[in-house]
Amino acid sequence: MKVSQLLLRFALALLGSNAVAARALGGKPTDFIINEERALQDIVTWDEHSLFVHGKRVNFWGGEFHPFRLPVPSLWLDVFQKIRAMGYNGVSFYSAWVLHEPKPGHFSAEGLFDWEPYFEAAKKAGIYLVARPGPYINAEVHGGGFPGWLQRISGNLRTPDADYQAASKHYIESITPILAKAQITNGGPIVLFQPENEYSMGMNNVTFPDASYMNGLMKQFRDLGIVVPFINNVAWPSGINAPGTDAPVDIYGHNSYPLGMDCSDPKNWLDGALPTDWRKTHLEQSPNTPYLLVEYQAGAYQPWGGDGFDKCAEFTNEEFERVFYKNNIAVGATISNFYMTFGGTNWGNLGHADGYTSYDYGAAITEERQVHREKYSEAKLIANFVAASGDALASATPGYNITGVYADNGAVTVTPLIGEKTKFFVARQTKYNSLDSVSYKLRLPTSAGNITVPQLGGTLSLNGRDSKIHVTDYPVGDYNLLYSSAEVFTWKKHGSRTTLVVYGGPNEHHELAVSKTSGATSVEGSGIKFSNRNGNTILNWESSPNRRTVRISTDLYIIVLDRNSAYDYWTVSTDEGSYSHELTPSSELIVKAGYLLRTASISDGKIHLTGDINATTTVEVVAGAHEKIKGLTFNSADVKATLDRNGFLKSSIAFTAPKINLPDLSTLPWHSIDTLPELLPDYDDSSWVDADHTNTNNTYWPLTTPTVLWGAEYGFHAGSLLTRGHFTATGNESVIHLNVSGGSAFAFSAWVNNTFLGSWDGAGDVKIANLTLNVPKLVTGEKYVLTVLSDHMGHNGNWFVGYNEMKTPRGIIGYSFPGHTPPSSNGTSRAPDGLKWKITGNLGGEDFHGGPRGSLNEGALWIERNGFHLPSAPTSSWKKSIGPTTVLETAGVAFYTAIFDLEIPSDIDLPLSFAFDGDAFDGKGKGWRAQLWVNGYQFGKFANGIGPQRRFPVPQGILNYSGENTLGVSIWALEEGGAKPEGFEIVAGMSVESGYGEVKLSPMDGWEKREGVY
Repeated sequence: MKVSQLLLRFALALLGSNAVAARALGGKPTDFIINEERALQDIVTWDEHSLFVHGKRVNFWGGEFHPFRLPVPSLWLDVFQKIRAMGYNGVSFYSAWVLHEPKPGHFSAEGLFDWEPYFEAAKKAGIYLVARPGPYINAEVHGGGFPGWLQRISGNLRTPDADYQAASKHYIESITPILAKAQITNGGPIVLFQPENEYSMGMNNVTFPDASYMNGLMKQFRDLGIVVPFINNVAWPSGINAPGTDAPVDIYGHNSYPLGMDCSDPKNWLDGALPTDWRKTHLEQSPNTPYLLVEYQAGAYQPWGGDGFDKCAEFTNEEFERVFYKNNIAVGATISNFYMTFGGTNWGNLGHADGYTSYDYGAAITEERQVHREKYSEAKLIANFVAASGDALASATPGYNITGVYADNGAVTVTPLIGEKTKFFVARQTKYNSLDSVSYKLRLPTSAGNITVPQLGGTLSLNGRDSKIHVTDYPVGDYNLLYSSAEVFTWKKHGSRTTLVVYGGPNEHHELAVSKTSGATSVEGSGIKFSNRNGNTILNWESSPNRRTVRISTDLYIIVLDRNSAYDYWTVSTDEGSYSHELTPSSELIVKAGYLLRTASISDGKIHLTGDINATTTVEVVAGAHEKIKGLTFNSADVKATLDRNGFLKSSIAFTAPKINLPDLSTLPWHSIDTLPELLPDYDDSSWVDADHTNTNNTYWPLTTPTVLWGAEYGFHAGSLLTRGHFTATGNESVIHLNVSGGSAFAFSAWVNNTFLGSWDGAGDVKIANLTLNVPKLVTGEKYVLTVLSDHMGHNGNWFVGYNEMKTPRGIIGYSFPGHTPPSSNGTSRAPDGLKWKITGNLGGEDFHGGPRGSLNEGALWIERNGFHLPSAPTSSWKKSIGPTTVLETAGVAFYTAIFDLEIPSDIDLPLSFAFDGDAFDGKGKGWRAQLWVNGYQFGKFANGIGPQRRFPVPQGILNYSGENTLGVSIWALEEGGAKPEGFEIVAGMSVESGYGEVKLSPMDGWEKREGVY
């Protein structure tokens, strides 16, 4: 830092906030944004209110979307477009170290894991990005993003310990140049960068927070080319890494999941969950930076045995958004990111131990990429208001929650945001979770004096869990909206015409006034009362499903909707790839369009729209079609359109649900094979890895067995594990005690030779299980093999610094074999006992053979090691079968594979899923479990009886919608009597006719004989 900067910073500190200092010195607030990035770049800056991009104020309104949870790069633009269509201008993303460096020193970012298509898609959609590469990300990802081989270092993770620093160095040095290239300073979409994740709490006597660790990490990223501002995301507003601390980021932020993760009773909003003191806390912790919410609840994570994501979607539904999102606006948040906005799928064993295959999260965009949840539409209304309010909202100063001042009813709390001219008043029920209906009138300060609203009769209302943003002196083009109790959706100005869209909830009374206008004319619909007082035109009405349009003066059109009707309205840019700071009110259209509107352009006198429909739909351009427009196309096809006297361009787009024949899976020509040949008498495991390590660097987990018997020690990190102990019988063996770790909902089974000993069937809340199993009479001096198959549900995260929970092993962590080995003198099993152990997971371990599907996609099963789940595998000679519903006569694992064709029209987006039928879910395992592969991609783990997932969506691009598909299913029977799965079928979701375009197949390499296979 230069001396002049030091002196100027000192002067600003004496004067107070940056904005105050600027005014005192005669400049604008943006003239005195002092931060470390000044010397590095001048594109992304900030003051105490908001970000600036290229000198223009930006209210960042973003959603979380992880590309690795949708392994179809050609669909990333689809998700970006759906996020942009909500009115969002940003996306936050994680990068998962575990996917990029499966073996120490071997980094790859190719194919599915290439970032360039993601960045290009964001640019095409006009989306800013926040980069969050870790090294630790949590994210309910396998190991919290940490690769499994970190279990083999002794140091504390997320600390300055030398071996952790050495381990993370290659990843940081490899991922950072990729992200640096995509910064906005290089023409890319990345505007913010987070160097650690939820660095919030330490344990076990580690230094926390550790300034040397954080400063060292930030220096690594800076030295490798990151110049955009650094942010952080502590789990709650604790002040860690805020400006003024020993390791400050540039813009301090925090996360919040105010309702928590218990979706069991979606209507239960606990008292006290709505944050009401954030403004005060922010002024204490970081008054000179914008209010940043890096992760704000937009759904909820679900554990094995949980209630399912549909309940989480209801729990965080449109009512939650109205109350909680608007409360964030009330406290002044201008950098907001909602976690998750699209969740996706934990395919290929990607998820952590406590979560199942789906990562739908109850998000606004479903796992199947559909936008039919009402919460999507509500989020669209709020985000469009934020975008339309521009600088006025982004620079407004929040006040405090007040009762009895702005509303005449103490049951209503109003929080003001005061701008230089415009004021915003966020109203909610004082008891925020009330289901009552309350009436009130507003007392609002305006440029025309204090006004009680409504003036023309009636009262306002909050019906149940609702919140409204009322405005005064709100700029609408060249007009001044003196006040409005109805909420603003958006406004646009095209030529001489300005269009304002407002809405209210059902059975509500509303009123607005426009300054210095002489009168109003109803040009569409009826039921709006007009008046003019002191030169201000007043509109007063009861909400109605019927649209009303009023013209004030000659060129202000006010469209009045009810909330449910407003859900069908969209704003869409006519400039592809435009970012929010580049947009003007004339570069966007307002369109009524039904299910989804993606893009727009204007050429040759026509408006060209692309979008999706799920029913015959009225498409109507209500702003932007009144001048020089002669026609309309929808999804590149000319449509008959009429331009009415109000300048609204209208057409009807027909939809007919396609007739699509899906295969009956029960009639496919299935082939099957026993995939536990390890139980055969002549099975040779000599090529397996010797589990012979007598010591481990994993200081988190004490070694209690003679040798290490967990997977990560030998490079096996996903899917399942097979462990075999060879021994010579004493003849005195009668039982064996096994202590096995697999993560939540895991199972394990054990055999001596081919004699089944028993299984742990799993439970949603059990991560480690102990079983005492009876051993049959063994012949003295004969050789036997103990075989243990255990499920690997993923490694834990590592949220608590110093706790090192990620190092919890997977595999056998303890055993005793009384009758075979006498107890040692100290009572432990560390003494040699004559068992010679072998272990395997996926073929090759960290030198995996999984190809483009990554290192986590395969586990220990024989068919996986051989690649028989891949397309073109030589399975035709296997036993013919009826498929996964075959009765299994005994405990073991069978694999079933079949080929089927799909012929789905290219313009139809039809979500497809595979569904297992089994026992009712109660969180306890029952008899069997299954895995699903589609064209070689592992897309599901089904735990019968545990749940809650039985339907497994598989996206187009993994499924070939116009050709051949290879399906594979393993059934693991856990009981002596075998198992009988009840059903397995392919099911379709809602059919949508889409203007998106071509979806390309993800890498589909087929079977090849693998070297060294066993």
